[in-house]
Amino acid sequence: MSVKEKLLEFMYETAYSPMLEEELRNVFDIERKQSDDFSSLLDDMVREGLIIKTRKKRYGAPERMGLIVGRLQVHQRGYGFIISDRPEVSDVFVPANFMNGAMNNDRVVARVNVINSETRKAEGEIIRILERANTEVVGIYEDSRNFGFVVPDDPKINVDIFIPKSETNGAKEGYKVVCEITKWPEARRNPEGKVIEVIGHKNDVGTDILSIMKKYKLTPDFPQDVEAEVAKVGEEVPEEEKANRKDLRSIPMVTIDGADAKDLDDAISIEQLSNGNYKLGVHIADVTHYVREGMALDKEALERGTSVYLVDRVIPMLPRKLSNGICSLNPKVDRLTLSVFMEIDNRGTVINHEIVEGLINIDERMIYEDVSDILEKDDQELKQKYSNLVDMFKMMESLCLILRNRRENRGAIDFDFPESKVILDDKGKPIEIRKYERRIANRMIEEFMLVCNETVAEYFYWQNTPFVYRVHEDPSLEKLEEFNKFIHNFGYHLKGLNTEIHPKTLQDLLKKIEGTKEERLINTLMLRSLKKARYAGHNLGHFGLAAKYYCHFTSPIRRYPDLEIHRIIKESINGKLNNKRLEQLGGIVPNIADQSSTRERLADEAERETEDLKKAEYMADKIGEVYEGIVSGVTSFGMFVELDNTIEGLIRLSYLIDDYYIYDSEQHMLIGERRKKIYRMGDVVKIKVSKVDIAQREIDFTLAE
Repeated sequence: MSVKEKLLEFMYETAYSPMLEEELRNVFDIERKQSDDFSSLLDDMVREGLIIKTRKKRYGAPERMGLIVGRLQVHQRGYGFIISDRPEVSDVFVPANFMNGAMNNDRVVARVNVINSETRKAEGEIIRILERANTEVVGIYEDSRNFGFVVPDDPKINVDIFIPKSETNGAKEGYKVVCEITKWPEARRNPEGKVIEVIGHKNDVGTDILSIMKKYKLTPDFPQDVEAEVAKVGEEVPEEEKANRKDLRSIPMVTIDGADAKDLDDAISIEQLSNGNYKLGVHIADVTHYVREGMALDKEALERGTSVYLVDRVIPMLPRKLSNGICSLNPKVDRLTLSVFMEIDNRGTVINHEIVEGLINIDERMIYEDVSDILEKDDQELKQKYSNLVDMFKMMESLCLILRNRRENRGAIDFDFPESKVILDDKGKPIEIRKYERRIANRMIEEFMLVCNETVAEYFYWQNTPFVYRVHEDPSLEKLEEFNKFIHNFGYHLKGLNTEIHPKTLQDLLKKIEGTKEERLINTLMLRSLKKARYAGHNLGHFGLAAKYYCHFTSPIRRYPDLEIHRIIKESINGKLNNKRLEQLGGIVPNIADQSSTRERLADEAERETEDLKKAEYMADKIGEVYEGIVSGVTSFGMFVELDNTIEGLIRLSYLIDDYYIYDSEQHMLIGERRKKIYRMGDVVKIKVSKVDIAQREIDFTLAE
């Protein structure tokens, strides 16, 4: 254990009270010649917000001193929440007048002032900003006589940035720009900045997506040193490497992906053994053969953390020569893999497994729609075209149903929220938006990846090797109690809420509400009651999947945790995990987990924002049209309605003119004061599109009745 870890452990002990540096030196037997290093360590820990130094120069753990350290998430109305660095610490609410110049996503220290007696939630005031998140801001430049200002695109940055006339960089009224903040906001003063890039007029084609890319610092281009490394990679697998591999080229195997996928990570092989068990092969692109630790390519991949799938383009984690070329499992060419063979019985239990460095050659590149049409619709034309593979697909379907059944019996929770598919024309204009279907082929690949990820995670957990796990912690009892109170209104309740809850309890509830009017509402609120899945350097299990061990192993082209796991597995296979390397990995893995979790959240936000943008653009010429939709959310300012194509719009409270409506926050519904008409999630309503604001990604509806 490092001195840093020992210090933290010591300061979190119940008996600890804040100490001076000299007292800490004595406790830890720090010699005089090491005292400068010790002082520097304490300073670093204070800068990172791990510990606090009081005015009287005493050191202590933040939470033990009524303080919280974490990321600030600001709401567009001005208030915010601090999400603590320590998962076990609850979020703290910060009123708008206690922000003290902090902005969205800043890392801050706050003093907890009160615990709200009604909500039992902590409220606080920001007293220190440890790290600024928004050094650059994207927005629309607006001009006035003496100065300009930038109105940020991000509604969570709810202050305009003043731009002196000398710092406009030629920006004109109505242009999208990137501005750098030169003076941070204070309690009653806006930030100041300078324009460093003019993107284009807000109405120009392509400016919208470019602005989102700039906002999230997403760049399709790679640094020169990365490109130089990639240029040395050949187009074909080197002959000398083929000799080091287990030759799997004679095994029939296919990839099954979306029609527009170009980075093919995974291939499947399957056979039925003489004992009736299945032998499932999951063959994953061996990216680590080309992306070695310490290369510029590797550092850039970790920096990006994940590929980002925007509505009209992909911002890849790895350059296209790798992601769409030599690493992609394209058909009829030799490719390197890390292959997992699993023997699975008729109950879905993995009896044994083997992981090998393989050499494969894919028979066919299949798409979800075609495989699903063969299995679901008995499509004769496709069956004839792929006659040599039909039996394989049927065997895959049988195994998929066995695995799915096993997961269901175990208690895995499957939220089936509709995803959307946005179809654009060649100018980037949305021409169709529809639900993305999860058909049998999608579900087969999903089940095979899940069982493979679990098998790998469990094996390496028992090997006691440093590893990157995908974890989903148990929900807090407090949130589940609130949820339980709410579902009581519909005649449901969760059993056994005293100490902990098993996912099966929630799964049983999902089955009971299937097809009911309240299904959507309860699904949504249940999801909000659960924690978010993340990456971690130690195994905490996966609540949603009801799995004791889980990791992400199957997508190393587009996710960094998978890439790092491959590296560890290959070193293990080749006997390279000596004590020195294990200690080194012990330090590397937690940082990779944190960085990957952060980048995943950012990618999700960027993807959602481009989708919302195109949905607003799609509805802009539908004003006055009438649709049927389902109430998908109820708030104090109105209700959200989702149409069948997944587009969501807001009916503002002020648009409900037949009565005065009151919001009931406990039951998530609006109640008319005189007529007692009720609107709640799950209600079917007819709406008329009344207004669309593309810049704000907002769609307004009114009731059509």
